[in-house]
Amino acid sequence: MTELEYFLKPAKLTELKRIFKPAKRVNNCVVALREVVLHAREIEKTGKEVLKLNIGDPNKFDFDTPPHIRKALREAVESRYNFYAPAEGLPEFKEAVARREKKVNNVEIDPEKIVATSGVSEGIIFVVSALLNPGEEILVPGPTYSPYEAFTRYMDGIPIPYSCDEENAWQPEIDDLRKKITEKTKALLIINPNNPTGALYDKKTMKKMIDIAGEYNLLVLSDEIYDLIVYEEQRTSTASLSKDVPVLGLNGFSKVYLAPGWRMAYIYLHDPPDLMGEIWEGILKVARARLSACTPLQKACVAACDGPHDFVQEMVSKLRKRRDYTTKRLNEIEGISCVEPRGAFYAFPHIHDLKGAKTDKEFVLKILKEKQVLFVHGSGFGKKYGKNHFRTVFLPPIEILEEAFNRLEEFMQSR
Repeated sequence: MTELEYFLKPAKLTELKRIFKPAKRVNNCVVALREVVLHAREIEKTGKEVLKLNIGDPNKFDFDTPPHIRKALREAVESRYNFYAPAEGLPEFKEAVARREKKVNNVEIDPEKIVATSGVSEGIIFVVSALLNPGEEILVPGPTYSPYEAFTRYMDGIPIPYSCDEENAWQPEIDDLRKKITEKTKALLIINPNNPTGALYDKKTMKKMIDIAGEYNLLVLSDEIYDLIVYEEQRTSTASLSKDVPVLGLNGFSKVYLAPGWRMAYIYLHDPPDLMGEIWEGILKVARARLSACTPLQKACVAACDGPHDFVQEMVSKLRKRRDYTTKRLNEIEGISCVEPRGAFYAFPHIHDLKGAKTDKEFVLKILKEKQVLFVHGSGFGKKYGKNHFRTVFLPPIEILEEAFNRLEEFMQSR
């Protein structure tokens, strides 16, 4: 019996436990790629090393933030850029982002329609907070990056997944997308290149999606964090294809610029028909409530936008070799098949034989326990469309990937 239990009557203790419960909304805020880490920590406590292929952090492996960007951060701090920035972002940051979007994605963005955020995750919170009333819906790709579903539910909205066709390189199924639209639908989310599948949507498909959004008066949300990490083909920017449909773009410096720990990102608004004034003001209100994004990092990201980009080609070249190895190796394992990723740095293999596991989550946790390799269960990216899959990164050097996939193969052969 605890000291508290000794002094309180059981009925009173029960009442206190009832009062001190978390809000129900936090039960909706579950992100699979972070949840599985808790299980890995328990394995590590026993002294075993875990090969972690669960999270898209290039800097955990043999990638690093380019020197000119690191130098810009040091100079920003020494130049006393340590004050609160404006809630929307430093003017020089927003102007640099506008120049980048024009150069990289061929999109004209007014710097006043850009907001600095602490990671794309904060940008997602800003957008769904300003956009959704309880019960309203966002169409999300199935499978999808789980924070979109988590934060939509957190705001009492409803994420509605539309099917992406695994047999067609995970391209969105346009007919299914159209069928999912209701009078409660507010927005259509496009993640291109895609997380978790590594899909790169072709221009024709993108145009159809934008046209449908225009037909039903939907806002397009465009997640573009992997915009320059593509392999065989060039990516077409969502906003560059939109002449009369508003697009809210979400992008940042974690992936292409190899600065995930900096948590620097931005939202931009491309709004040719000028329909988004009130929603944009709502986003600004949320930004003001959280004061500002990190000031010296914004200053350093000006150098990222305007500086040399030759490091991107080197990074993509390394990743292409690792992508090729990953796809080949996974397809050689009996009971597993894998569509070749065309962008980002994820693969989303199909599990044809769960080897006695009841679910893909149980499958992933068994591999973690028995072989000390950490993947993310596919159903964590959508219960319907992610089912019987898992997500892996191909960021590590090939020798690490080889060891991880050898262990996976041993697991598949041992049952």
